[in-house]
Amino acid sequence: MKKNILVLGVGNVLYSDDGFGICLVDKLNLEYEFPEDVNVVDGGVLGVNLLGVISGYTHVIIIDTILKKSKPGDIHRLENDEIKNRIIPKNSLHQVDLLEALTLCKITFEKAPETVILGIEPKDFTTLNVGLSNEVKDKIDDMVALTLKELEKLGATYKKREVTKKTEYPFWK
Repeated sequence: MKKNILVLGVGNVLYSDDGFGICLVDKLNLEYEFPEDVNVVDGGVLGVNLLGVISGYTHVIIIDTILKKSKPGDIHRLENDEIKNRIIPKNSLHQVDLLEALTLCKITFEKAPETVILGIEPKDFTTLNVGLSNEVKDKIDDMVALTLKELEKLGATYKKREVTKKTEYPFWK
């Protein structure tokens, strides 16, 4: 079976660091070109409604905030049983719905996608504020590099785009 990869950013840009996943996929789409078999998508807070999207892929890389009681800005990588164990803690509504969508995908479809979650420990995800904390913003380039490394492990290619200052996304400032 040919690999078909989804990079899915989730979160809510209205709640400070909770928008990290969205900022990251926006940055990836702005700065890189990907082949047809790699899609980089803003999943927002759609949660379980992403079931139809997720089910069409062989591999899914999810970018989100993850609460692991570490320092703000710490980067985490979850896979296999670590993902299943995240269903119980209910860190945020979109995260729970997304994990439920992954579980439903495994139950409903013959072959669920292999999934990795790349997450960052937020400093603030409850304050109504458009923009990331400095601790999280400072890790954007590290997470971009980690995401590209995950794509390379799956055999995916990408090409860097020419980006001007005028096209910068406002959350990165």
